[in-house]
Amino acid sequence: MSLIVAARFDTFDQAAEAARRLFAEGFTEDDIHTFYLNTAGEHARFPIGGDRAADPDARGGHFGAVAGASALGLLFALLGGLIAARLAASILLVIAAAGVGAYLGALAGALWVIGRGRRAQPGVPPAPDVHPDLRQAGVMLALHVSPERDALARTVLSQAGGRDIERAQGRWLDGKWEDFDPLTPPRRADTPSLAG
Repeated sequence: MSLIVAARFDTFDQAAEAARRLFAEGFTEDDIHTFYLNTAGEHARFPIGGDRAADPDARGGHFGAVAGASALGLLFALLGGLIAARLAASILLVIAAAGVGAYLGALAGALWVIGRGRRAQPGVPPAPDVHPDLRQAGVMLALHVSPERDALARTVLSQAGGRDIERAQGRWLDGKWEDFDPLTPPRRADTPSLAG
């Protein structure tokens, strides 16, 4: 595994300028890999798109949808039956009422279950967001460094306008960060000062 330092830039021109500064410090072309990073959710990990099979916040929503559809569908069917009996209306009124109730119940039940963990409770401070840190979209410049040149690399990247500077252990092969995973939360690195 190799030590890799990476930073995000807004444009390829900014990343190229950072690369020029790194070349001036003795880094080579084989040490630098520049690539574009899509926004979260747009990495096409699945044939139909997206990064995950399901949204982690939607966990349990299907149970709420089934329970809500059953409960409100039955309630609306009973109400439709009572109205149909009083008005001597068709059985279609009962079926339509059951359908409307099932639809509204599925929506309400799913939203109730999904939002349950995020609802504020009186006297309880809100829980911190449980989502991992995400990489922002932009041009990534990854740099293969030795531990002795790590601080220099982070300083040059920072001075060149690099943001979200991170350190990682990864497989560097033929001038590229081969095992880069955009979904892995980044390990942010503080930019060191070379003055001391």
